[in-house]
Amino acid sequence: MTQFNPENKKSLTYGESLGTAMGITDPTDAKQYLRSYIEWLQVTMGVGYDKAEKTAKANLSYYTGYYDSETEKRVVKLFNLI
Repeated sequence: MTQFNPENKKSLTYGESLGTAMGITDPTDAKQYLRSYIEWLQVTMGVGYDKAEKTAKANLSYYTGYYDSETEKRVVKLFNLI
């Protein structure tokens, strides 16, 4: 499984938090990665689950724009971004 924030940093760049997600190809892996990202956002932003989930998905969607269309389509589908 792809681990989110393996070094347990309190502050991450977008590349550190989202770049790894762009390489995920397994739906189960994507689900657990997103869950961990949402939990991290809840703590760092001090918000509830719904706000953190919305932010996580918006960030992932935005970040796919830096990748090729194949990666974008895969990530959108895996992370249920639509």
